[in-house]
Amino acid sequence: MSLQRASGVLLHPTSLPSRHGIGDLGKSTYEFLEFLQASGQKYWQILPLGPTGYEHSPYIMNFSSFAGNPLLISLEKLVDQGLLETGDLSPLMPTATTQPHQVEYDRVIAHKTPLLTKAAQAFFEQFPPGVHHDYEQFCRSQPWLEDFALFMALVEENPDKTWNQWEPGLARRNRPAMATKRQELRDRVNYHKFTQYIFFDQWRQLREFAHDRGIQIIGDISIYVCFNSADVWANPDLFQLHPDSLEPAYIAGVPPDYFSETGQLWGNPVYNWEKLQETGFAWWIDRFRATLNYADLVRIDHFRGFEAYWRVPGGETTAIHGEWVKAPGQAFFETLRDSLGHLPVLAEDLGLITPEVEELRDRFNFPGMKILQFAFGDDLTTNPHLPHNSPCNAVIYPGTHDNDTALGWWHSLDDTTRLRVTHYLGYDRPEQVKEVHWDLIRVALASIANLAILPLQDVLGLDSEGRMNDPSINAGNWRWRYPSNHLLGQDLSQRLQHLTQIYRR
Repeated sequence: MSLQRASGVLLHPTSLPSRHGIGDLGKSTYEFLEFLQASGQKYWQILPLGPTGYEHSPYIMNFSSFAGNPLLISLEKLVDQGLLETGDLSPLMPTATTQPHQVEYDRVIAHKTPLLTKAAQAFFEQFPPGVHHDYEQFCRSQPWLEDFALFMALVEENPDKTWNQWEPGLARRNRPAMATKRQELRDRVNYHKFTQYIFFDQWRQLREFAHDRGIQIIGDISIYVCFNSADVWANPDLFQLHPDSLEPAYIAGVPPDYFSETGQLWGNPVYNWEKLQETGFAWWIDRFRATLNYADLVRIDHFRGFEAYWRVPGGETTAIHGEWVKAPGQAFFETLRDSLGHLPVLAEDLGLITPEVEELRDRFNFPGMKILQFAFGDDLTTNPHLPHNSPCNAVIYPGTHDNDTALGWWHSLDDTTRLRVTHYLGYDRPEQVKEVHWDLIRVALASIANLAILPLQDVLGLDSEGRMNDPSINAGNWRWRYPSNHLLGQDLSQRLQHLTQIYRR
């Protein structure tokens, strides 16, 4: 896929301001899109949108790779639909222990779930089964929805158990047992169908608004799914599980790397690629289609896992004792191309990348990623992340959601590396570098990479308090919220637009 020269901003919707403790698909998101338009940006990049569980990682702890996160639903829009009343919407107020600019997920869930439940009750009172044609059509058009809605109702009934610990008839998907539970839990099953309908209807409106302003959305597919998810429960044969316990036989991760000396142990089950290939990769093709229903391009997280993946025996506490196993990446992408006709894919090709991974990426002309924070190691001549070494068919970032902010990174550098960065940016001494975040933004925009994506934290000039994720730790990530006292005003917009125009983005 060849990209036109352009730029955009990386920001997950959870990070936007709202009255309810978490960003949503309401007013602030529309205002953010207007800021992008005024700033000359053509892309909005997001993280995976699925409903999150433990620690709320959108990559590792999704209950479904097809569903949307109901916490992102705008309550104000439900008032506009007559499903809630204005008096229902008291804001989620900070407490004495509230951390500024952080999503407090437990409080958000307790705050929003009763209101979403009330809206669902009002909806089904107004529209008995068979009456609301858009809702009925949505349910018929989403083949994953029935399993997901029942799965979530069962998760609520069994809050301390993973699906393989449910009663055997449900864990092994006995049809009579599932039918009985679907009837017994029908109110909660209908609730989860309703929230998915509302989520995707609100997202459809938002995406149309973005398109009307010349902005495309870059979605994200995490290569793996959570073990305790509707995906694994509904398709256990597609994953490497123990046949008796249904526990993962192997779990996913990466070996020791830049982020961790013991590697990263993600805990997700790895795929049974032989079974997937026997089915013509049907589940994966459905997943891409579902993602392209809400995004225009798709970033594939951990792309190298399609060429070979690191699997670690279940029960290990680090990722050190794993092994590389080949995956049928070429056959998969050929099948996907035959099914979709066009592959609007960006490849996250970071980490331990081999010539075989590069060959797979280049065979399908997928743009790879270049990260400026990785560009200033010992070798300033051949480092592939230096902007002058980038190919045109690439996406360049100052940093991603896994990096510190540009300012936080700068403050963490040793003296030698800081001097390399200083000289590359055109200064003599580090103390002359006053706004390193804008320097890196300028370098990214000036690079020959066709697409430049800028984290909003760097546009705002935030220090490490704006970091979204630190892969070296498990707890406390994915909570950053855009500080509403930093206004996305005209001065900021004009500054970004000015650089965008200079470098023909």
